[in-house]
Formats: sequence, C-alpha cells, structure tokens
Amino acid sequence: MKPPLLLIGQGSNDDAYSAEFGRFVHRLRCRLDQTAVSGGYLQHATPLLGESVASLVARGHHRLVALPMSLGRAERDVAAAMALEQQRHPTLMYDGTRPLGADPRLLALLADRLTEAAADISRPRPLELVGARPRLRAVESAPADEFPSHVEPGETAVVLVGEGSTDPDANAEIHRVSRLFWETHAYDYMTVETAFVSVTPPGVPGGLERCRRLGARRVIVVPYLLFAGGLLERVWAQALAYGAGHPELDIRCAEAIGDCEALADVVIERYEEALQLVP
Repeated sequence: MKPPLLLIGQGSNDDAYSAEFGRFVHRLRCRLDQTAVSGGYLQHATPLLGESVASLVARGHHRLVALPMSLGRAERDVAAAMALEQQRHPTLMYDGTRPLGADPRLLALLADRLTEAAADISRPRPLELVGARPRLRAVESAPADEFPSHVEPGETAVVLVGEGSTDPDANAEIHRVSRLFWETHAYDYMTVETAFVSVTPPGVPGGLERCRRLGARRVIVVPYLLFAGGLLERVWAQALAYGAGHPELDIRCAEAIGDCEALADVVIERYEEALQLVP
C-alpha cells in the first residue's frame, strides 16, 4: 500500500481559499484513487494539520508524504509542524517533497492567466462589503473610448506579485521566478517587474509605479498565488487603489493559478518522486 499524500496549506480566514483548496484535495483523491489523500492547514482554517495527521494515524497510516501547497519557501514551517506531530505520534514517519516552485508547468499556467487578463477588457474590480470583510465583485466593462483599443505587447508591462516574506531567500526566489517568466513566456512584453502583497517592498503600487515610469500604457498584474482568497483580493485592492490615482493607465488583474489538472500533474509528480525514496 502506498503511503498517504498529505497536502499542507498555509490556511486563511477567507472561505474562498478554503473552498478552492478543498476542491483541489478532492481532485487529487479522484486522480489517486488507490491512495489516501488528505489536506490540513497550518493555521486559521479547519481541518488543522494536527487533525488530519491524527485521522490518518487512527486509520493505520504511520508513514506519509507531506507536500506543502505553497509557491514560497514553506519548508521550515512544514518541518516544524511535522516535528510537532511526530512528538504527538511517536510512530509517525514522513517524507518531504521538492517544492512546487518555478516548475515549467506552473510558469505555463501563469502565462495562461496573463493571456486571459490581456483579453479581458474589464478594469480591476471594486470592493463591496459582504458581511464584516471587504470582498471584490465584477463591474461592467470600461467604455470603449476610455482606454486605447489596441496596445502592443511592447507597450504592456507585467507585475508578478508574490506573498512577501521576512526570509530574504524566499523574496529572492520570487525575483528569480519573474525573470524566468519573462524570458520563457512574456518575452514580447516591455518588462516583468516583481512586487509583494505584504511584509517587504515593493508593494503592488510600487511595481505599478515603476511600470508607469518606464512608459507602459497597460500593466497586467499577475498574482504568483495558487488559490483565490484574501491574498488575491489584497492584490486586486492595491491595484485598484493605485489605478484610481492614475486613470490614464490601463491596469488589469489576472486570477490565481487555481484548482486545475495541470497543477494536479505537478503535485502527483512530486508525490511519485518522494515514493522513490521510501524504502
């Protein structure tokens, strides 16, 4: 019997993130129908990692493959969390995987989101209040004469937005991804700049301002995020706020990578690689 696959999410208070993460776990269960697949969060959402591990152990699984569902460097957080679970369950053993990172298939998915945003004539979405928290909703397309009807790729810049971290190596990795993305999928565009949602500069407004000063007529904001949720909405909200002060600049926002078969292919490959190391 193959060891279970445990997908580890960072966790979010946002229901959209939890829902999409849950759909992706279900997709993996369908793809790996002879393997137990479970998901757990490090914080902020249920099931927590400890609950998922306890459930697997109770079902007789004492070895598993742990895969962080993150595009950042989550190895330290996951290692610390799994060490705690091993203290709680002394018989538990686990194998890690290679990070998802800048896999060529993920870069291709980013290119798909870029293409979708370039073809969509809607502006960044304004905020409306739903319950106690701001949420985003779609609006009607901008009037046809508000922006130039045709903008060459050479006049269009891209801002790739990562989460941001206190770890310099993690932030440097986002810059590396931006360069790889520019050279492999966005070489026709004026530039691919790097920005971060929080913690470290430049933020989304800083990335947009650099593109404006370089002479871009259109800027497409591409979130380097796996799933929808609070972080994605913060990216959109920051882009919207900047755009309100620069109406001459056509700013468009792409979606996150999202639950899809291509992402599942990458995760399954990481799982199968880890299995090769299991004695």
